[in-house]
Amino acid sequence: MPQMNKGGKFIFGKSLIRENGAIQFPEQAVQEYDIASEGKIYLLTGSKKTGGFCVTRKMLLAPSKLGHILNENPQLRDYTCKAGAFIKYKGRFYTWLEISKDGMILLNDEVLSFLKLEKGMKLLSIRSSDIAFTMGAFGPLLDESLKHESEIQVF
Repeated sequence: MPQMNKGGKFIFGKSLIRENGAIQFPEQAVQEYDIASEGKIYLLTGSKKTGGFCVTRKMLLAPSKLGHILNENPQLRDYTCKAGAFIKYKGRFYTWLEISKDGMILLNDEVLSFLKLEKGMKLLSIRSSDIAFTMGAFGPLLDESLKHESEIQVF
């Protein structure tokens, strides 16, 4: 489902948080961001408007204008902090996780709790920028998506 309205954000689909904490990212997002190519991803806490989290990888983030996040947090850059342990930096929280070749991640109970997510929720996968996509948990875009439920693929 490309856009819900003219000029609106591009929607890749929805991802169900399964009972084991697994989330399958939509195939188009996986391909567009080549998100699984490094075997690890970064999660950034989402905005107040959409909640959830943003997803990127080192070789998208490092050369960008946000590369200072990794430069100033070497434990994140080098994956030496525990996977799923959030680091606060300039008002947001960051962590890293492993990702399967087909774009699936596992969120343990601590990560789910930290992000205020629950098993059984459906997250809206939204193109955010050229370096990250968002997995939104609430807000106007998610509300609008409910009107187009039959058109949005769930992963």
